[in-house]
Amino acid sequence: MSNIESLVSEWLPLPDVAELLNVSITKVHGLLDERAVVAVRVGERNIRSIPALFIQDGHVVDSLKGTIAVLGDAGYTDEELIAWLFTPDESLRGRPVDALREGRKTEIRRRAQSLAW
Repeated sequence: MSNIESLVSEWLPLPDVAELLNVSITKVHGLLDERAVVAVRVGERNIRSIPALFIQDGHVVDSLKGTIAVLGDAGYTDEELIAWLFTPDESLRGRPVDALREGRKTEIRRRAQSLAW
């Protein structure tokens, strides 16, 4: 098991994402292309999947796209940015992904921007 697979407890294959979002698989590929979400290959079958916590109440977490952009601009790969989002941070009292789900995007984006320096 890779480090990222140990950090993220639940993964969703792309067809499952389409079902949860009530959209076509083509739309899920569009979300990946526009970097609203990111996917990595995980598991024994090496299937492209996204962390389940990227979906909230039938939608992609609102502040995820901008955070992905900031981390990407800082040079993070998709796997690295998922690892950063899911690594506990004592100063946050949790993980960045949890803070995003709680609506605390400004704090997370500020931290992500500091990574580029």
